[in-house]
Amino acid sequence: MSNKARIIAFAGSTRKESNNKKLVKIAAEGAKEANAEVIYIDLEDYPLPLFDEDLEKREGLPENGRKLKDLFLENNGLLISSPEYNSSFSGVFKNTIDWLSRPVDGYPPLECFTDKVAVLMAASPGSLGGLRGLFQVRWVLGNIKVTVLPDQIALTSAGSAFENETTLKDAKMHDRIKNLGKKLTETINKLNS
Repeated sequence: MSNKARIIAFAGSTRKESNNKKLVKIAAEGAKEANAEVIYIDLEDYPLPLFDEDLEKREGLPENGRKLKDLFLENNGLLISSPEYNSSFSGVFKNTIDWLSRPVDGYPPLECFTDKVAVLMAASPGSLGGLRGLFQVRWVLGNIKVTVLPDQIALTSAGSAFENETTLKDAKMHDRIKNLGKKLTETINKLNS
């Protein structure tokens, strides 16, 4: 793997019109402007069955799990926008983590998370902007060997916050989100130099 910042950007949602998908794309633009290689993925494109050790024993890691695992192994940064569901993060995001944490083909269980650097954000129609869920995402990622930067943003009133698919109405907030991607890129580059 090259020393250059290589970042996966994704939202913990499969909803087509997800505000979290819009938000993480803005942060990804900031990372690209800072000269990172960024790949945006949509978890909807990688459906996985609910994690089940019996299923894993019978069939191994699902094909989409292997594709995602390979992507995570090839990259060194994560831009994550996580929706808040009932004061936590989404089941689809947790299920993805559970499948990717499994050992496969000589890789130890957490290899695709080890030494990754992540930045978190959330968008919610509520007044806390998904902040409660981010606390739990931070805790889980820290437990699986991901370094989560302290910078994070929880966007409130997300239903009315976007001018269009790629722009927030509040220019200062838009720049703050882009700076999350820039900060992640700079941190990875410093760690790799």
